[in-house]
Amino acid sequence: MTKINFAKVILGGLVAGLILNIGDYLLHEPVMGAQWKAAMEDYGMPEPGGGAIAFFVIMDFIIGIAAVWIYAAIRPRFGAGARTAIVAGLIVWFLGWFWHMSGLVAMKLYPTDLIMITLVWGLVQIPLATYVGAWLYKES
Repeated sequence: MTKINFAKVILGGLVAGLILNIGDYLLHEPVMGAQWKAAMEDYGMPEPGGGAIAFFVIMDFIIGIAAVWIYAAIRPRFGAGARTAIVAGLIVWFLGWFWHMSGLVAMKLYPTDLIMITLVWGLVQIPLATYVGAWLYKES
């Protein structure tokens, strides 16, 4: 078994993180921005400022790196390629989005339709970002 190529994990993860950032921007601004803003206002929460936005941007890069690392870790068992990248992306989606968003629905913190759209968006976005990041990953 070969060792994980961490330089390629970082490279692929940063590309995956860029895709996640673009997707999150599209979801939370032009696609669902007005609905999210209204939901935040309903709960008396301010719009996210620069610090919060910077936090989310950095977290998307960290998640991208983690997704490609998961791909590299499961690659010896599942084989290199698209199927394994999608499995890695689905693992990240389940642990990071589905689990978290299900809690928001259970606590009724946000409208269910917003959560469901976000979940479906992530179900496409995260495996896609992981696939692209994994495409850059090579063991040697």
